[in-house]
Amino acid sequence: MAVAARVSPKDFFAPEDWKNLARRSNWRGLALVVHCWAVIAAATVMAIIWPVTIPLAVMVIGARQLGLAILLHDAAHGALHPNLKLGDWVAEWLCLGGVASYRSYHLQHHKFAQQTEDPDLVLSAPFPITRLSLRRKIARDFTGQTWFKQRFGRLALRLKTRKAGEPLLPILGHEIVRQRRWLIFNTLAIALFSAAGYPWAWFALWLLPRATWFQLVTRMRNIAEHALVAKNEPDPLRHARTTHANLVERALIAPYYVNYHCEHHMFMHVPCWRLPEVRRLLDREGVTARMEGAKGYVSVLNAASAA
Repeated sequence: MAVAARVSPKDFFAPEDWKNLARRSNWRGLALVVHCWAVIAAATVMAIIWPVTIPLAVMVIGARQLGLAILLHDAAHGALHPNLKLGDWVAEWLCLGGVASYRSYHLQHHKFAQQTEDPDLVLSAPFPITRLSLRRKIARDFTGQTWFKQRFGRLALRLKTRKAGEPLLPILGHEIVRQRRWLIFNTLAIALFSAAGYPWAWFALWLLPRATWFQLVTRMRNIAEHALVAKNEPDPLRHARTTHANLVERALIAPYYVNYHCEHHMFMHVPCWRLPEVRRLLDREGVTARMEGAKGYVSVLNAASAA
């Protein structure tokens, strides 16, 4: 199996610089988790008080739902907190959960980045595609079809292949057990919002962002990170793409430094909040000119839909 080529930090950084970059923080990762939930709460309150702002709130909340996934990703790399057990606990209970299974899968992506054995290669291999195909994908994301397929696709397939006379209850029971955490979380949340007098708010300000904007920006992130990167690329500086993100893109598309993806693949255990410093030091040494990069998310989408 072709393991992706790696880089050595000592080839790019002075020992003291690397020591600072690799250091975990006792508070920074936790502060980002608090910040993420605070932004979600603020956007929720804004939309409840001023319903006209619901479309903006959907975008803000959907982006911060992606932010929770990004912070879980940091925990999967052991970068959220120096205490790995604490980092995993925070990721499991405050960043939507599943950190252990995600870690097992995701580290395979890093081990075989853009090689034949990369489990994420299926996400980038189809590109470039036609503009019509990209528009269809975006439409499925924005109308909730992608979310529905991810959440209930397994159940739908099981029901479709159910044999004549096979009892339905065990199938539904298995699905309830499989999704019990999601069901409990949403049931409690709906109850709390209903008790507060806003039964509609959970659907409009959590489920709707999760089913629409989160799906859209997740697709944009996936495209920006690896689409149009050569399969079996031998250069570790070109296994992933760093995309410049302006203030609006950082707020609504690429929170918590997720756009620094080439730097992340080069030094995958560096905490996300240190990636801009990694970029600055690499730029100082003239390394960034050799790295895969893009000027913005629109430019990447245009290139990815130029077939």
